[in-house]
Amino acid sequence: MKIPKRALRSGGIQGSRATRWIFVGPAMLVVICLLIYPLLSTLMYSFTNKTMIRNDFDVVGLQNYIDILTDGDFYSAFGHTLLWTLFSVLGQLIVGFIGALALNRVQNKVAKNLFRIFAIIPWAFPAIATAMTWKWLLNGIHGFVPTLLRDLGITPELIQFLSDKNLVLPTLIFINIWFGAPLIMVNVYAALQTIPQDQYEAAQIDGASSWQSFRYVTAPHIRTVVGLLVVLRTVWVFNNFDIIYMITGGGPAGASTTMPIFIYDTGWTGRLVGKASAASILLLLFLVILCVLYFTVINRWEKEDK
Repeated sequence: MKIPKRALRSGGIQGSRATRWIFVGPAMLVVICLLIYPLLSTLMYSFTNKTMIRNDFDVVGLQNYIDILTDGDFYSAFGHTLLWTLFSVLGQLIVGFIGALALNRVQNKVAKNLFRIFAIIPWAFPAIATAMTWKWLLNGIHGFVPTLLRDLGITPELIQFLSDKNLVLPTLIFINIWFGAPLIMVNVYAALQTIPQDQYEAAQIDGASSWQSFRYVTAPHIRTVVGLLVVLRTVWVFNNFDIIYMITGGGPAGASTTMPIFIYDTGWTGRLVGKASAASILLLLFLVILCVLYFTVINRWEKEDK
């Protein structure tokens, strides 16, 4: 008996759809368990007086949001987070970009590979090892860096990098730049490798300077990659918790308390799950708005490239 072609096509379509769900289903389940459920539960708790002491709770409406938005510690933590994110990402971008341009000019392949390996070392260590190492190096009592600066006569006494409220945030930003710049460098260097060399040759024939070659040849080819890196690093740094918490714990006197640490202290130390959830939702909304602005610019670049 000959099977009609329409039935074969129908069976093939149904089989194809079933196959798609078989492959997509586990991934969707993971997303639901690890993303959607925590998000919905956090949103729900933000409208309640949920604590870690009692199991029962009541709906309080917008009270948690009002408490957060009238809390001076919230604005202090938010300001620290903006400074931490802005200067960390900017520093990582500048250092990583310069490193990528320098690496792209190296002709010796052995030297280039060694440089890439050594530059990525910060990412080879776990965060706790990085934090403890810097905490030991910058210790204000017997740290290597403060002691060296004093012994060389650069400073009259041991500098309190981690206990001076005026120095702690710039110090943490420097550590974060050291940690994150290699990622920018490797990705920008990979983007530089995709630029056709004949475009540089054509620019030289037309008498373009080095700056003009960078502006009209290099920048248009790599700006989308750089834009995506800025988006990813902004979200990552804004939500960064481990480095700051393990080095300073948010101190001294809250001078290095960022939003993730503020939320942690509110939810775990203060046991105020509802208030911490409200702060988390506000942080999420801010990042969503920021990402929308970023991707609007990136989409405009992509349209211009087409």
